[in-house]
Amino acid sequence: MQTAPDTTITRIAALNDRLRQTYWGGKVMMTPGITALPEDTQHAIFRAVQEFDTFTEDNDPYGEHDFGKVVVNGVSCFWKISYYDNRLEYGSEDPANPDITTRVLTIMLTSEY
Repeated sequence: MQTAPDTTITRIAALNDRLRQTYWGGKVMMTPGITALPEDTQHAIFRAVQEFDTFTEDNDPYGEHDFGKVVVNGVSCFWKISYYDNRLEYGSEDPANPDITTRVLTIMLTSEY
């Protein structure tokens, strides 16, 4: 169920897709579980996150493209995009506005969620 106007949701999804697909337009964080993996597995996970496009009503009920799950070499991972103000102190007042929003993409093992 979408609660924001469709144009706002479309804009948020586009900004989230840009960050996820290019790692540009925000910050990217890894949890300790990800950083402990071999480097080639980390690279494969990052590539899988970039290529993720399996958004459904179940994993993306608001249409913002802000969450997903990938499994790489038997390693199950979640990725999540959060919206903060530019000082990273509070949530963003308007995630559709990149001038006042810092997006943070966190990649984690599902066991770390």
